[in-house]
Amino acid sequence: MADNKRRLVVVGNGMIGMRTVEELLRRAPGRYAITVFGAEPHPNYNRILLSSVLAGEKTLDEIVSHPLAWYAERGVTLVKGDPVATIDPAARTVTSAAGRHAPYDRLILATGSKPLAPPLPGLNLPGVCTFRDIADLGTMTEGARKHKRAVVIGGGLLGLEAAWGLQRRGMAVSVIHLMRTLMERQLDEAAGLMLQRDLDRRGLAFFTNSQTEEIFGAERVEGVRLADGREIPADLVVLAIGVRPNIDLARQAGLEVNRGIAVDDAMRTSDENIAAVGECAEHRGQVFGLVAPLWRQAEACAAWLAGEPAGAYAPPALFTSLKITGVDVFSAGALAAADEADDEITLNDPRGGAYKKLVLRAGKLVGAVLYGDVADGPWYVELMREGRDVEPIRDRLMFGRAYAGVREAPSPEAGPGPHAEPYVEAA
Repeated sequence: MADNKRRLVVVGNGMIGMRTVEELLRRAPGRYAITVFGAEPHPNYNRILLSSVLAGEKTLDEIVSHPLAWYAERGVTLVKGDPVATIDPAARTVTSAAGRHAPYDRLILATGSKPLAPPLPGLNLPGVCTFRDIADLGTMTEGARKHKRAVVIGGGLLGLEAAWGLQRRGMAVSVIHLMRTLMERQLDEAAGLMLQRDLDRRGLAFFTNSQTEEIFGAERVEGVRLADGREIPADLVVLAIGVRPNIDLARQAGLEVNRGIAVDDAMRTSDENIAAVGECAEHRGQVFGLVAPLWRQAEACAAWLAGEPAGAYAPPALFTSLKITGVDVFSAGALAAADEADDEITLNDPRGGAYKKLVLRAGKLVGAVLYGDVADGPWYVELMREGRDVEPIRDRLMFGRAYAGVREAPSPEAGPGPHAEPYVEAA
């Protein structure tokens, strides 16, 4: 290591941690000697695309975003399969699970989130897993190779992608969802019911408004029992009910934590030498699981590390998209009117498979739910982000940019890949 280089340690080899490293190398190449610790025995990969690998649309090699050569060529030291176990802020050192010590001048916590697991009997049975990383993917693909029946607990975006991927691998899949409609955090009731109807026609079975009571089995999982006594046979059970920020290391280090690790506009924590980015970070009471705001966090953190003036971090308007075998859904902002002062404009064509709802507040667009025809979703997000007055085109707004006679402009920022805006349900 050159004497004039400062030491940067990154705890977490995931998408946002490595995006921060990329931004830093672009802004201040040679400023830091960088060491990255990753819990998984893999280089960085696009976690968003795990569902595409499960569905057989991509291979694992195709979703690796930073191959080992990338680290070597840039002088970044990667420690794979050895997570950081403790942080000593006074000594400015981290210690890994295998006992490796690394000093730092600056530290980035990119510890992500942990899957939620309800306190159910049977969680530790073989054949029960979450859907979070390559190891989980291996459990699911092996289960699909050897067995025929799967249950996915959770009817959010990740649960539906897991269910569809397993069905693509030949399994009969049932989805258990606590709420009455699917993806209730991203879709209103009408769109949620349309989604369930169309996925049901494609062979998925749904148990909505249902509480899981127990996962049962002798040597391995055999099924799931609901609170009303019904039993659903299963050789594989996937938990996809949400995530929570992984703040364990931050709490051990004495940093300020709430729901996530408290950060300022430069992503600095309560320790001036430590930053946090990604799903583990909490900015002004908010935690995020969508790509766009996390990309902005990486940029803000890299600017601070590079010694650039800190700008105010402002998360963009959030949107969610999902595409499963011809079913397209899109939502952004408010799902419904907040009160009588808000307006809702709705177009509903169940037979044609199209549904649109726009929510207006004081002459501005504040929400959109689209089902079927989602082409104008990015334009609606653009209108929301800019806070544009839409009253002059109110009567044409529902029919899209082209009909409204609005000139084309760049679409809003998105992350990589076809599932650029995954919604990760935080709790």
